[in-house]
Amino acid sequence: MQRFFVEENQIDIEKKFIEIIGEDVNHIKNVLRCKIGEQIEVCSKENSKAYLCEISNLGDTIKALILKELENNKESNLHINIIQGLPKADKMELIIQKGTELGIKEFTPLILKRCIVKIDSKDEQKKIERWQKQAEVAAKQCGRDVIPKVNGIYSINTIYDLLKDYDLVLLAYENEKKNTLKNEIEKIKNSNAKIAIVIGPEGRDRRN
Repeated sequence: MQRFFVEENQIDIEKKFIEIIGEDVNHIKNVLRCKIGEQIEVCSKENSKAYLCEISNLGDTIKALILKELENNKESNLHINIIQGLPKADKMELIIQKGTELGIKEFTPLILKRCIVKIDSKDEQKKIERWQKQAEVAAKQCGRDVIPKVNGIYSINTIYDLLKDYDLVLLAYENEKKNTLKNEIEKIKNSNAKIAIVIGPEGRDRRN
């Protein structure tokens, strides 16, 4: 069933209805071609509460009657942040899409010495907004209860302040033959642990 995310102020628990606005209105009406009486799932961006709803009005905004609150059992207690060295082309969008499908809760773009991609400060905000939108789209498609957060771009000098709050920091190494991500995660005793996984970029050919 199709899922949509809304702000908390769009949900009226007392009157048992949710108002859907913005781009989702066009998606529901013109892409999905939903009709009055059809059911959808709607989730709060703030607290991840999800509701089974029935469309009651199709206009400039969409009103959906709350039928029941859904059990929140789709999210892992582990908070995993993918700290990704900026890749070429649109690969960051693919990383965010697939990471969201796998349950990642946070993405942090990282600029490193061997990153081929360079992003001007004036273009950074547009990139972040685009990546955040990709996370939302992927979360809708796979039925997540939360939309992963996409942070601003960090550098090697600023990333340490972020990492100090994590229970475990893992660095992906292409020549590792024995140890696996699964092995490291299984060592964690705290079921609510915060884990950072740092992944480098493609980089430049060292002969150049």
